[in-house]
Amino acid sequence: MTKFIFVTGGVLSSLGKGITSASIATILKQSGFKVSMLKIDPYLNVDPGTMSPLEHGEVFVTADGAETDLDLGNYERFIDKTLTKINSFTTGQVYQSVIKREREGGYLGKTIQVIPHVVDEIKDRIYRASDGNEFLIIEIGGTVGDIESLPFLEAIRSIRHELPKSNTMNIHVSLVPFIKAAGELKTKPTQHSVQELRRIGITPHMLVCRTEQELPKALKDKLALSCDIDRNAVIEAGDAKSIYQVPLHFIKEGILTPLSDHFNIKIKPNMEKWDTLVKNILVPQDEVTIAFVGKYLGLKESYKSLIEALIHAGAHLNTKINIHWCDSERIEDLGAYEVIGNVDAILVAGGFGARGVEGKLKAIQYARENNITFLGICLGMQLSIIEFARNVLGLEDANSIEFNEETTNPMIYLIDEFMDQSGNKQLRTQKSPMGGTMRLGEYPFTPLKGSKLQKAYGTNDEYFERHRHRYEANPKYKEVLENAGMLISGESNGLIEAVELKDHPWFVGVQFHPEFTSHLETPNPIILEFVKQANSPK
Repeated sequence: MTKFIFVTGGVLSSLGKGITSASIATILKQSGFKVSMLKIDPYLNVDPGTMSPLEHGEVFVTADGAETDLDLGNYERFIDKTLTKINSFTTGQVYQSVIKREREGGYLGKTIQVIPHVVDEIKDRIYRASDGNEFLIIEIGGTVGDIESLPFLEAIRSIRHELPKSNTMNIHVSLVPFIKAAGELKTKPTQHSVQELRRIGITPHMLVCRTEQELPKALKDKLALSCDIDRNAVIEAGDAKSIYQVPLHFIKEGILTPLSDHFNIKIKPNMEKWDTLVKNILVPQDEVTIAFVGKYLGLKESYKSLIEALIHAGAHLNTKINIHWCDSERIEDLGAYEVIGNVDAILVAGGFGARGVEGKLKAIQYARENNITFLGICLGMQLSIIEFARNVLGLEDANSIEFNEETTNPMIYLIDEFMDQSGNKQLRTQKSPMGGTMRLGEYPFTPLKGSKLQKAYGTNDEYFERHRHRYEANPKYKEVLENAGMLISGESNGLIEAVELKDHPWFVGVQFHPEFTSHLETPNPIILEFVKQANSPK
């Protein structure tokens, strides 16, 4: 029978429930258990796919094409496992399912209420995600006391009564603030947060205390007594230089004892490889500087997976990654050299919309003309084709129809129909709704023999990477591009997946998002090769 660990948060948001959940999952996974994870988001959006990156951070895409919260990316990166759409759901999805069923007569004329119908839908989804696993760690989004979270808390309270006591565990992540003026750590916010949980009917079995100061033994004892929690189940969670340190910190804090005692099992993780990779992140031998060209730099979490993928590559190459943030709109105003300067490599990230595009084009031109190691991702690849067409082929109005519908040289266009992962025909037009019109999820591609892409991935005929885009590179221009020196080095059922330059040390653009499949223990091949090339002698 699956064992469930429910992780809630108190006092305020952004305390690190996701990292806490992923760290506990890592400890269990490294102990030999079959572990999976689930993120429950309390917002009414069906998914975060139509949210601005500046609103919610990155949209993470699963292998089966679900657009999810960025925490799911952290889960995959920590437990080195591919998750699917069943590992994430929102309030919007829950209500959508309940209302659909009611409209179809599935409730046999009953009055539909939050309890039991909405709560039962939540429980069904939790149980589905647990299938085939020894442990399921469930992160409840939001903060205890929020009205949006109440149905989820009621669901986990109910599950507690449906299963043996030793099969469910409640972990509460809370803040123990340090009041500088008083020179004191304060426990009252955590006490009140736990009181609110207990009022709802949930008693935490463990406290994970986020703090900027070390917690004295007397304060831990006070928290344990006032919150009715075992003394050894009060776990300090201080700030870490790397998120990948957190599982190691938890082990040092003694988290294995309360976990083992509660579930009545032996938990002995082998963290040797993990520890080596973390040391490579913290104390690397080499370093490189990468110009990261984007337009959502106001919220760095817009590029969360890509930042972490660079860190993964650095860990395996024992190299520190210095990211030089370059706002593409500043490049438009000041020029590429003024903003980018002397760097080891240039990375042009994905994005949507025309804002900042000309700055990205200048950055690509700067990399091409100065033989700087370059990687373009999604829109970055598309713009590398447009830049090449304008400045090498001489097609001055070369563009994407996303930015200019009237261009006579649509290097990037919108295919009216394509086959999705399930083999179903999907239609896309300029007027299609934003949600559901993108190529999403995992698709195969074939690297060209002898290409830089193949060198990075290997000699297999087929590899899989994840996508999130509406527009495609126009294959009509393949021959003219290749004759001028731009190689189409990866294809997927006739669609262009990768390009590279013949007469350049290392210039690669990929239509897919390689960062979505990068994990700490298994870095993505093309990003690993990119960092390796950035660190190679020039």
